[in-house]
Amino acid sequence: MGKRFIKHLLIIMCIILVSLMGTYIGLAIYYHNAFAYGTWINGVYCTGRSINDVNKELAKGFSYDGIVIYDKDGNTWQISAEEIDYQYDFARALEIYLQQQNAWVWIDSLFHSENVELMPVVTFDRQVLKDILNDIPFLSEAGAQSDEERRLAIIKTKQGYELLNERTDVLSLSEAEAAILCAVEESRPEVYLEEEGCYHDLELSTQMEDTLKLWEKVNAFQQCGIIYQMGEEQIPVDASVVCDWIELQEDGSFALDDQGNLKLRESAVEEFIDTLAKEYDTVGASRQFKATRGETVTIEGGIYGNKLDRKAEIAYLTDAFLSGTKETHEPAYTQKAWRQGKDDIGDTYVEVDMGEQMMYYYADGMLKLKTPVVTGNTSRRMGTPSGVNYVYLKQKNRVLRGPGYASPVDFWMPVKGGIGIHDASWRSKYGGTIYQTNGSHGCINTPRDVMVELYDSVEVGTPVVMFY
Repeated sequence: MGKRFIKHLLIIMCIILVSLMGTYIGLAIYYHNAFAYGTWINGVYCTGRSINDVNKELAKGFSYDGIVIYDKDGNTWQISAEEIDYQYDFARALEIYLQQQNAWVWIDSLFHSENVELMPVVTFDRQVLKDILNDIPFLSEAGAQSDEERRLAIIKTKQGYELLNERTDVLSLSEAEAAILCAVEESRPEVYLEEEGCYHDLELSTQMEDTLKLWEKVNAFQQCGIIYQMGEEQIPVDASVVCDWIELQEDGSFALDDQGNLKLRESAVEEFIDTLAKEYDTVGASRQFKATRGETVTIEGGIYGNKLDRKAEIAYLTDAFLSGTKETHEPAYTQKAWRQGKDDIGDTYVEVDMGEQMMYYYADGMLKLKTPVVTGNTSRRMGTPSGVNYVYLKQKNRVLRGPGYASPVDFWMPVKGGIGIHDASWRSKYGGTIYQTNGSHGCINTPRDVMVELYDSVEVGTPVVMFY
């Protein structure tokens, strides 16, 4: 009885073992043409699925629009996938991966899953891509010069002397092409040529090395740190100015002293100060002025304005430049208006409109006084001259004298020579056309009650704008 039981038990165990072996072998055969248990590819569950089935699903989840190429300067160029007949297929990659899976040890996959990322096999028209690359501006420009033609030279521009160096960061066209082809093969949407190491510096000749050393001197010479404060404007004495201060030899090359340093050209600083004075000296200059009557009038002449002290400024700038001073500098003036710069009148002034025979006083842009006046007698050729002048004195109880007259006044504010603004007790009427036949000897006759207020309000130095 015991022997029969053991025999039957052995038979059953053999049957079970054969069944298990059959099942194992069957699954091994099954997984030979399908992916093992627990296989994930690009986020797709692939257990037991065929290459063709997985290929179709992976293709649905993959897209490639093309590539954007960036150069080191940030220029970009986009090439679409359609332009180069871009095609992709996961079949070959899946086939290789499936071959790497050992179907006979499929049981191992029961204890751990596999998560892999596969890239498709890519095909595209390489010749079309190369033709497109030849038309890309930053690639075609790089190929326009050979390495031997690339210069290193000091050139003069509107901004001053600059170093033209065509021998640094030179794009290697062959390396750029290889990097772009590789990026497309890998289906990358972008390729940065600088990051791919496609730029290189070319070797320099001995002459080029000497040019670099000379450039260091030129660049240092141009680094002037002086800024002229002309009213609200700032005029930097920068490289665009200082480049013309370097002395040149007859052949146009830089002149050097015995120590090998650049020379400051004689009269260069003086020429700059003269140019500055020509632009910002306003004494007697022509001005555009918005009159109270609404017109913009042109006024020439007068004694008001700014006048640079040329001698002092030439001495200052020469010393400041040679010593490397860096500062914002307000120039010295032989005559200084209330305001500096081209708009030196500002918003506090006396306006004498001799055509309208009206006088106005503005303080900080606000009209404070308005009065009719009588100016110089034009019929006797004593018309008050136009121009921008200023109150250079204030006096009370003055007797004004001239050929055949002596006129006492209570308030006297001269603005140009013997011409001034004053009260006129002998007049009872002002304005209109009185000045044409019964005008003054050139002064601005003003009602006394107005003159009292004007005298107290106006300071010495106040601009007086006079025009017809």
